[in-house]
Amino acid sequence: QVQLVESGGGLVQAGGSLRLSCVASGRTFSSYAMGWFRQAPGKEREFVGAISWSNSTYYADSAKGRFTISRDNAKNTVYPQMNSLKPEDTAVYYCARHGRTYYSGSYYHEVDFNSWGQGTQVTVSS
Repeated sequence: QVQLVESGGGLVQAGGSLRLSCVASGRTFSSYAMGWFRQAPGKEREFVGAISWSNSTYYADSAKGRFTISRDNAKNTVYPQMNSLKPEDTAVYYCARHGRTYYSGSYYHEVDFNSWGQGTQVTVSS
């Protein structure tokens, strides 16, 4: 069972930036797409972005142009760089690993991700 550990959350003013990290255990990290989701208070968890095993990236409309996801397979780590943060970005951010190796297709549905981190809180003040 893979373990995912997120870090890097915190409190930031609107317009600021944060870089989250997610470190995965195991030796097959490079074979899987990694996704980021978030859940704001009182709302359902939603897709933020994903990076495929081949480094293609996909973003929710709310994240396009502001967030950039990258990965370092040597460190088993995926990084979302979040810029121009807005109060509506306030949420718990979760890292997740896709359920299939070398998958090429849609990454927008959390049901396709079967390993999750514990989440890290991001709070953006106005």
